[in-house]
Amino acid sequence: MKKLLLLLAVVLLASCSEYQKILKSTDYDLKYEKALEYYEEGDYMRASTLLQELISVFMGTARAEEAHYKYANSLYKMRDYISSVHFFREFVKKYPNSEYAEESQFMVGANYYQMSPKPRLDQTDTQNAIESLELFLSLYPQSEMADEAVVMIEEMEEKLVYKSYLSAKLYYHLGTYMGNNYQSAVITARNSLDEFPDTEHREELSFLILDSLFIQATNSVKEKEEDRLRRTLDEYYAFINEFPESSYMKEANKIFEDVTSMLEPYNN
Repeated sequence: MKKLLLLLAVVLLASCSEYQKILKSTDYDLKYEKALEYYEEGDYMRASTLLQELISVFMGTARAEEAHYKYANSLYKMRDYISSVHFFREFVKKYPNSEYAEESQFMVGANYYQMSPKPRLDQTDTQNAIESLELFLSLYPQSEMADEAVVMIEEMEEKLVYKSYLSAKLYYHLGTYMGNNYQSAVITARNSLDEFPDTEHREELSFLILDSLFIQATNSVKEKEEDRLRRTLDEYYAFINEFPESSYMKEANKIFEDVTSMLEPYNN
């Protein structure tokens, strides 16, 4: 066991010594060769260090193009998504006709996809992921990566919908604190459904709209009460028509009963 550990230590030291010599070398052909070797071995840290220098050294040549692509991809493999997306974006601008252009355009979106945070946080990177992947699909509709891009877009869209749902729920729970937050809940939920009509959260958002309208109606001043009650009733019919077996049906029917009762004086 001790001999094995000693052997591994010797190999590691030799490897480090060789790498240090390559770093200091001015033989750029050797550096390029070793950079590609490290890259193929999955040693992205060493590969990226050498490739970063070689991008400028070989500027204007095919080697610069390959160095640039593999440098950006090395950064992605090391999960440095902020740097990687920058270099992939630069790549597609510099080399639009490259054999790596298609994959690089996809990788712009893939980087933003990786940076997309949890739904409760700011979703700028999520929006960037969707826009970048949609651009990729418009440029390369027949790409082998098209299906993967579609799945990623759908996932990001669901995240935006859920973000809207959380925002609508927040307004709902704030109630009348510092204003009519129920109206904000309705607007937020409707906007989400308009933008993403096929969301898996459609039923939840639809019931939140119905319940928010009902609460507004029951807390209305007299001049607005009838109009708000009738809007709630319309929303109820739309809800049960779309979700006849909804898990919220009991609550929805209770709203219907209360609204119908409150509208009786206006029907006489």
